[in-house]
Amino acid sequence: MDMMAIPFGTTDWSLVEPTEHAGACGRAYWRTRLFGGIRVRMVEYTPGYVADHWCTKGHILLCLEGELHTELADGRRFTLRPGMSYQVADNAEAHRSHTPVGARLFIVD
Repeated sequence: MDMMAIPFGTTDWSLVEPTEHAGACGRAYWRTRLFGGIRVRMVEYTPGYVADHWCTKGHILLCLEGELHTELADGRRFTLRPGMSYQVADNAEAHRSHTPVGARLFIVD
């Protein structure tokens, strides 16, 4: 990831308008900022959220609140709690997530 031509700035995430994204169950609310080719998001999953697809996009993801369960296509499973993160490269390992209790995440991709 090259971070070029991005001047110093701050983001008050409460002022960024959310967009709603349906999962197979539940909803995701994304607050998104774009910096060149880098997407930075504050994402909230409702309790019971289940992703509706296998994702192959690379991410750096930090769990801020709640609990996120992530399954890889090879069957491995991981649980993130506040203060935990994961990272995965583009097209490296397909993954999908769900949360029984809801989660708030900070994601860079």
